[in-house]
Parts: sequence; C-alpha cells; structure tokens
Amino acid sequence: MKSSIKLDNVRNVKKKKPQVKEKPVHFYAEPKKIYPRKVKGTFANLRKLAVFLLLGLYYGLPWIRWDGQQALLFDLPARKFHIFGLTFWPQDFFYLALLLIAAGVALFFFTALAGRLWCGYACPQTVWTEVFIWMEQWVEGDRNKQMGLDKKPWSWRKLRIKSTKQFLWVTFSLFTGFTFVGYFTPILELGSQLIHFNLGPWEAFWILFYSFATYGNAGWMREQVCLYMCPYARFQSAMFDQDTLIISYDQDRGEPRGRRSRKADPAEVGLGSCIDCNLCVQVCPTGIDIRDGLQYECIGCAACIDVCDEVMDKMDYPKGLIKYTTESAISGEKTRVLRARIWIYGVALFIVLASLIVGIVNRSPLELDVLRDRNSLYRETSEGLIENIYSLRLINKDNRPHLLNLSVQGIDGVQLIGETESIPLNSGEYKELTVKLRVDPINLDKVSTEVVFTLESIGDTPIEVTQEGRFLGKLIK
Repeated sequence: MKSSIKLDNVRNVKKKKPQVKEKPVHFYAEPKKIYPRKVKGTFANLRKLAVFLLLGLYYGLPWIRWDGQQALLFDLPARKFHIFGLTFWPQDFFYLALLLIAAGVALFFFTALAGRLWCGYACPQTVWTEVFIWMEQWVEGDRNKQMGLDKKPWSWRKLRIKSTKQFLWVTFSLFTGFTFVGYFTPILELGSQLIHFNLGPWEAFWILFYSFATYGNAGWMREQVCLYMCPYARFQSAMFDQDTLIISYDQDRGEPRGRRSRKADPAEVGLGSCIDCNLCVQVCPTGIDIRDGLQYECIGCAACIDVCDEVMDKMDYPKGLIKYTTESAISGEKTRVLRARIWIYGVALFIVLASLIVGIVNRSPLELDVLRDRNSLYRETSEGLIENIYSLRLINKDNRPHLLNLSVQGIDGVQLIGETESIPLNSGEYKELTVKLRVDPINLDKVSTEVVFTLESIGDTPIEVTQEGRFLGKLIK
C-alpha cells in the first residue's frame, strides 16, 4: 500500500524543465585588437617618406616667418588669412571654394587612376596612426611581444611599459593640438602664453580637444575610423572601374595554398605559390585577408605586397603573388590608363586649378562695388542737370593703408560730386561712400548709359581698380 502511494506521488510530481541560459544579442560586435606586424620593403619606405614629409609640413609650417610675420596664419578674430605673403579676406571666399572643388576633383582623379592612394599614404588618420604604431612597437616590441604582454597579468613591469607608451601618446597628441591652434593664433605668442600658464579659454579648449581627437583616433580607434566613420570607404566603388589600380591576390597562381618544405616543388605536391603563412593578414592595419578578394576595408597601404614579396624571395618563388594590378589585367585584358573618366577628371582638375592660379595672380588688393540708388530713377537739379545717386563700397585687402582717388568716365561732361580725392583706407578697412553723378541731358544719347568708376591709389606702386555702373536719364528731343 505504501509503495503504491509512493509510486502515485512520483507520477504526479511535475518534472522541472532545465533552465536554458538565453544568449545576449549584441547589436555591436566588439572589435578585436589588431597587432600589425613590422614590415620592410619598397612600399613601407614610401609610407615612411610620406609620413615624414606630411608631418614635417604640419609641424614646421607655423614656425616659418615671411615678411616679419607667420607665413601661414588664419587670424579669425581679425578676419585675415596670411598665406606666404598673401592676405585673404572673407571677400575672397571664392578662392577657398575653388580650392575645395580642386581637392574634391583631385580625389576623384587619383582614386579612378590608382585606387586608394590617399587612404594608404596621405590620409591624416593613416599618417598619425602610423606614428602611434611606431611608438607602440618601440616601447612594447613587435607583434608577438605585444600580444604576450597583453595576456600577462598586471605587474610592475607591465604597468611601467604601458605607462611609458601612454606618456608618449599623450605628449605627442598635446604637441599636435598645440600646433593645430598655432595655425590660428601666432604660434610664438601661443608658446609664450603656454609657458606662463596664461592660455585663453578658447586656445586651451581647442588644444585639448584636438589632442583628445588625435589620441583617441590614432591611439585607440585606429582602423575603426576607416571602417565605420569614414564615408570615403563607402562611396569609393563609384569611382572604381575595371582599369583602376588595386591590390589583388593572384588566385590562379596561389591556390591551392598550403605549407610545404622550402625545397619542395609546388607542382609535385599539388600546391600553389601561397604557403599559407598568414603574414599578409598580420601586417594589415585593418586586419583583413587580401586573399578573400577586393574589400572596402582595404586602404591600399601595400603592406601585404611587401611581406609577400619577402616570403617569395625566401622560397625562391617569383614575386608578385600579391601586387598592384587591375581587374582588366586579372581577366587577361589590356589595362587602359587613359580612358574617358580619367580625361574628364583631369581636364576638370586642370580648369579649376588654372582658374584658381589666374584668379590669385590677377587679384587686386583693392575692391570697389557700385550700387545705384534704386529709390528713384533720376532727378533734375535746378540747373537742369540729370542726377543719379550711387553707393560705393571700398575695401582695402592689402597689408598697408592707401590714399585713394575716385574718378568716373563714360559720358562727356559728367560731374562727380562727393568725397573723391585722398580717401584714406586702412588695411582691411571697409568704407561706404555716397556720390552723385550729374550730366547735362544734351550729352545723353540713350536712356541708360554705361559709366566706369575708377579707384586709384596714390603712392609708389599705384593700384587701379574699375567698376561699371549705369546712368539713367531722359533724352532731349
């Protein structure tokens, strides 16, 4: 009896279901740290040369003096932009627009011609990241030592090494931020303020902000900026075609890949030239495998070419398993360098640059704008003359003051009334004048007649600028 009751109790007991742990769903995959391997070779040397040239220009230009002042200074409070003896004003925004257009067209031109040269050799993110990687390798060692150090538990040695690296990163970032602000505040003055702890709030803010941006982007984010933040990687394919220079792995020659003895003949063991050493992956700053084909993550730095050529030399195989090539060459067709889009981009770039250069060469330091008073077409004076009123805007874009004379031509006997002689105009000054033109109606043969205002400086180097206007009146029958 007792046993039957126990059996019933056992049958009635609900079996508990095992608790299954739900796996969390991540909307953002945490990136694995990339440890780029040191690489030597032709393209590595070209990257180093580009880094030294570009950073040399960035850190050196603010210290160059020209005519007693900083050669390159963007003085925003004074609205002056000094560029090697030339002073530009907000009125010269046209030249900045041309410069930006030229930069955009140049990017299209060189991308269509040679792929991501900008990303691999000249992009600020690439250049500063390269320097930060050099400092990291100098302090922590090469790839294997860095990986080993990160796996070890914290110790006094690890803390000392990591602190030294961070000190170098922060110092270099602060110097970068200081130099950046030196393009907008005279760098000698900025240095004096820094030494005496007398920085203005805006200077201090931008030094720290740009330093933090450099430290974060080049020290920590690195390839994440290229992969997720930079839009260029997304739309570059619109500029690529079959004849664009890209970095590619020769699958026909390399596959099937596999390890083998150095003395083994690949044909006898049934393998291609790729020994599957994975060095091309280890040197890649974005961590991709170039053997998987063309990928948007590839920045065209050619580190994989250098290391693969080095391996091919050791194996006594021909170089070029990974190389710069085109899709046309891969498919056995002839590569066309000079094609329609190259001509279009090239001609457009030439026109924009030529316009920019011609505009700067012919740029006048004086500017004159003529606006006729539109409240009335004209008026008759008591002497029977026809009178028009004009507002003149005078701008001195020179670095020195000028005394100016104003005159007008275009109609016989025209009279110019107002401030016309020895008009003082300081450097950067903007002045408005109101003048009147009076004409005897006998000398008018049209209702609307063109007149030319001339503004001329008085001095050793005369400067003259002209501006057209319209004179309205009535005809005498």
